[in-house]
Amino acid sequence: MPRPLCPRRIAHQPPCDFFKPAGIPLYDLDEVVLGADELEALRLADVEDLFHGAAAQRMGVSRQTFDRIVRRARMKVARALVRGYALRILKPVRPVTPKPRSVRKKPAVRRPPA
Repeated sequence: MPRPLCPRRIAHQPPCDFFKPAGIPLYDLDEVVLGADELEALRLADVEDLFHGAAAQRMGVSRQTFDRIVRRARMKVARALVRGYALRILKPVRPVTPKPRSVRKKPAVRRPPA
């Protein structure tokens, strides 16, 4: 039984659900499914041009995991483009949340001894 996936930070909501070749009805096309984490990895690596280590920190995963996600996403997008498939983009399961900023805790207030 595989290990459960660690939660991944996704800071971008995709604006649409599908991309498809022009002029062909969607019901006539095979589709490739791109997960929300795969789209986020593509965005960080290719659009924002981040190094994999920095992008992995933003997503909350290891660099090796990020590399696997990007490789899988690029393969799916290339397959859809080369073979003329529709590309379906899954919405994130969890709400889109940017990386949490570090929160400074207030110092504890000590009461004088009674």
